[in-house]
Amino acid sequence: MIRYLESGAAADTRAEADRKVREVVETTLADIEARGDSAVRELSERFDGWSPESFFLTQEEIDQAISEVDPQALEDIRFAQAQVRRFAEAQLASMQEIEVENSPGIILGHKHVPIEAVGCYIPGGGYPMVASAHMSVLTAKVAGVKRVVAAAPPYKGKPHPAIVAAMHLAGADEILVLGGVQAVGGMAIGTESIAPVDMLVGPGNAFVAEAKRQLFGRVGIDLFAGPTETLVIADDSVDGLLCATDLLGQAEHGTNSPCALLTTSEQLARDTEAAIAELLEKLPTAEVARQSWENYGEIIVCDTHEEMLQVANEMAYEHVQVMTENPDWYLENMVNYGALFLGPRTNVAYGDKVIGTNHTLPTKKAARYTGGLWVGKFLKTCTYQKVLTDEASARIGGYCSRLCALEGFAGHGEQANERVRRSGQRDVPYAGQVEA
Repeated sequence: MIRYLESGAAADTRAEADRKVREVVETTLADIEARGDSAVRELSERFDGWSPESFFLTQEEIDQAISEVDPQALEDIRFAQAQVRRFAEAQLASMQEIEVENSPGIILGHKHVPIEAVGCYIPGGGYPMVASAHMSVLTAKVAGVKRVVAAAPPYKGKPHPAIVAAMHLAGADEILVLGGVQAVGGMAIGTESIAPVDMLVGPGNAFVAEAKRQLFGRVGIDLFAGPTETLVIADDSVDGLLCATDLLGQAEHGTNSPCALLTTSEQLARDTEAAIAELLEKLPTAEVARQSWENYGEIIVCDTHEEMLQVANEMAYEHVQVMTENPDWYLENMVNYGALFLGPRTNVAYGDKVIGTNHTLPTKKAARYTGGLWVGKFLKTCTYQKVLTDEASARIGGYCSRLCALEGFAGHGEQANERVRRSGQRDVPYAGQVEA
C-alpha cells in the first residue's frame, strides 16, 4: 500500500505560465531573426544591463578573467574536468564503428561523425553554474566537435571569472558573455556577428528551455529540460538527517524543483520530515529550498521494495539517490531515471559537480525515452553501403525490384532494374519487375 505522508505538490497553475513563456519566446526569436545583432543587444541591455562593444571575449579578456580566479578554485576546476574528460573518453571508446559483409559482395557499415558546430549555454544568473561548462563544452570537444561556442550571462555586471576559466579550460573555441533567449537564439539563428551552430546544449531557466524547444528542428538539442528533480529511495539502513540533506541539497536549485522521499520505513519518513524542518532553519538557501519543499515536496511510504520500484519507475525522476541495504537491486531493475546515485557514500552533488558523469539529465518524465547528455549526443551515427560485384547488385536488385512493384513505386524499381540489366544477367522491361 502506498501512503503519502507529505505531498506539497502545487496546484497545476503551470499551463498559464507556460503559455506566457511560449508567447514571449516566440516573439523574441522572431525579433532576433529579423534584426540580428540589434535585437540581441537590446535584449541584453534590458535583462542583464550588459552592452559591451563585443559580446565575444578576446584572449586578453579571457586571460584577465582567469587571473582573477583563486588558484585553489582553478585547481578544483581542473580536477573536475579531468574526471569528466576521463569518463567521456571511456564512453567514446565504447562506440565502435562497424563494417560487415551483410551478404556476399555487399558491404554495410556505420561511422560516428561529430557535429560540426555546437552552442553550449552555461547558466549564471542566480548561481554561476561553473560545472555546466565541463559537462557541455568539454564533452563536445572529446567527441571531436570542431567549433564549440560557449555562452554565459554576465554575473553582477561582468563576466564571471570562474565560468570563463571553466569554458576556456574545457576547450571552448568562442566565448560569449550573453544570457537568456538572446544567447541561445543568437547561436541557433545566427546574427551579423554570431555564426550559427548546428546544435544547442545546456540547462537554463524556463525561457531558455522554451527557446530550445522552439528552435528544435532548426538545430539539434540535447534534451527538453525542466526544473531539476530529486528522488531519494531509502530504507531504515540510513537516517532522516542524511535523507533531508540530500533532498534540500537539490531543492535549493529553484522554487519549483520537485523533491521526494520514497521509503519502506514510516519512522524514517517522520525523521526526515523533522530533519527538513530543522535544516530549513539554518540552510543559507532556505528561502528557495523551503518554497520548493512546501510546494513540490513529497514523502511516500511503501510496503515493499517492489512497490517502491514501481512508483520510482512511474515518477521517472532526473536524479535518483538510492540508500538501501541493496542499492544494486535498483541498478538491475530500474528502467526510468536520469542518473542513479547508489549507496549512502555518494550523492547528487557529486554528480552535479565533480565525479565525472554528466549532469545534464532528462526531467518531466523524459527519462522514459531518453538518457542525459553524453559524448554520443555530439556524434551522428551515419550508415553507408557498398556493392562490390555485378552479381551481388543483380541479386539484391531482383528483391528490390519486386518489393518496389509491390508498393507501386515504378521509379524506385527502375533504379534496381537498370542495375540488373547492366549486370548482363537479366533483361527487364521498363517499369517492369525482375521475375523470381
